[in-house]
Formats: sequence, structure tokens, C-alpha cells
Amino acid sequence: MPISLRDVEADDVERLFQWRNEPEVDRWMYSVPPTLEEHRAWFSAFLADPDRKGWIILRNGEPCGSLTLEGLIAPQRRAKWGWYIGDAEARGRGAGRAAQALGLDQAFGPFGLQKVWSEIRAENETALKAQAWAGFRREGYLRRHAFKHGQFRDVALMSILKEEWQARRPVVVKELLASGLVAQAQGH
Repeated sequence: MPISLRDVEADDVERLFQWRNEPEVDRWMYSVPPTLEEHRAWFSAFLADPDRKGWIILRNGEPCGSLTLEGLIAPQRRAKWGWYIGDAEARGRGAGRAAQALGLDQAFGPFGLQKVWSEIRAENETALKAQAWAGFRREGYLRRHAFKHGQFRDVALMSILKEEWQARRPVVVKELLASGLVAQAQGH
């Protein structure tokens, strides 16, 4: 079941809307699910923004999730990232771990970033473990940072630097190749 990435395309608008409204995806988001009209407006702005890049995560060639980078044109050469597995059948099967490796190769390769960072709700153990596996480190903790459904939630800040990814990458790629999650090591 090899995992790959492809660029987000205009035709993905409905798929991303459906995934964003999946209860397992929504529970980790900061905001309530958008209406279709709100989502379309967000999606159009996303596609037009040179500061952002999005990919669809593919499992056996079929869309199963989304990965994004935001902050690509900033002079600091750092970007915020986020990803989720929208297809319930693909969750818990390594698609997120493999997509992270492919995304980090893009971030630190063609995009020339020095740092990738993320905000993760502190109780999202699955995402925290997945990012730690890829080499992310906890950089901070924001108490009562997110507010949704009448409750404040804490958020962990995670990051990985280019040289940390370069050091961790051989182990990650070896594990992904052995498990069949990637077809071949991508050049980096």
C-alpha cells in the first residue's frame, strides 16, 4: 500500500470538504466545520496563495488525506504544517507517517525551508506520537489556546529543523520501505 503525494487540484474542493466534516478529523480542528460556501471561499484563497502549498495524500493511488504547508515565502524560511487522514479506512495504517516523510522531503528540499512547525491539540496523542516518530520535538505548550464547543484546549507546539530531518531521515525511510508504505526512497 504505497503512500504518495500529489498537488491539491481544483477538483479536490468537495473531497476536502467531506473530510473536514468527518467527526474524527473535526475533533482535532480549532474551528467548527465550515459550510460548503465557506469552504469553497477558503479553498479558492488557498489555491491562489503563493504562501501556501497543499498535497493530497494517496494510498494505493486513491486519495486518503491532506497535507499543507503555510508560510513558504516568508524570509525566515519556516512554515507551519498540518495534515490529516480523511479516509477512515486509511487511518491507523501508516499513511500519516509516510506522508510526513514525503512532505518533509518537499519542505526541506525544493522549498528550501529550515524549519517546519505545527500546533497540535495536547490531547491528540496519535498526532504527537506520529510527529515525534518523524523527528519533531516539542517546542512549547500553549495553555487554553484553542476554544471550540465551549471549551478551551491546550496546544503543543512541535517543530523539526532541516538538519534534524537529515539525521532522522535514513531511519524513517528504512522503516517505511520495510513496511511497504513507500515504494522507493525519494531523492533528497
